[in-house]
Amino acid sequence: MLHTRGIVFRSLKYGETSVIADIYTEDKGLRSFIGGGVRKAKSAMPFGLFQPMMVVDLVAYFRDADEHLNRLKEMRAAEVFQRIPFELKHGAVALFMAEICRKSIHPGEEHPELFHFLLEQLRWLDRTEHPIANHHLHFMLHLSGFLGFQPQGEPNGEVFFDLQEGVFEPTPPVHTLYLEPEHAMPLLELLHSTVEESHLVRISRPERKILLQGLLKFYKLHVPGFTEINTPEILEMVLG
Repeated sequence: MLHTRGIVFRSLKYGETSVIADIYTEDKGLRSFIGGGVRKAKSAMPFGLFQPMMVVDLVAYFRDADEHLNRLKEMRAAEVFQRIPFELKHGAVALFMAEICRKSIHPGEEHPELFHFLLEQLRWLDRTEHPIANHHLHFMLHLSGFLGFQPQGEPNGEVFFDLQEGVFEPTPPVHTLYLEPEHAMPLLELLHSTVEESHLVRISRPERKILLQGLLKFYKLHVPGFTEINTPEILEMVLG
């Protein structure tokens, strides 16, 4: 039996009443689970628990194999969010975070520090009264550190962001995979900001779109099998 906390990345309907979910667990990393009967009216594990970025306590019949589908015995909410489920902007950012995680975190990699990072990011997103328009950019920059390819560089004058090498440099690289200083500088500032300070970095709406495209290209260069993301258009529309 496995008893652990988890963060739901994705769930798919299965059969008449069941669900298959990818859940990032505190103890065993990313694993797949099947919940039987959760879409019935009086299920002990309501379907609402399987929404992206829900934080849950779960008990499952577990076998330590990456591709094994583990059967859930019990599951309940471990965190009760006040804004993410009900406010459009906060929910859209959480959905984007879930998609980035699902496409960049591989199954079976136990990493409690990453779990705690994700949990604190969600808690801040749910509780903050500050603007959240920069949060997804800050999240991607700092998530990359847990994935092993965080950009390197110190704020010291104008810099270019080399997407291929993952470094901020005072001169442009010889290839074309880089961001100009006007776009690299806000990213460097976010990299050296805490999540609580991220709203202080001044970024316009058009710049934010360019920065997100640059970071997605950065992830594609450094995460094997990283595919297209579906949520940027939703973010752009919702965050304004």
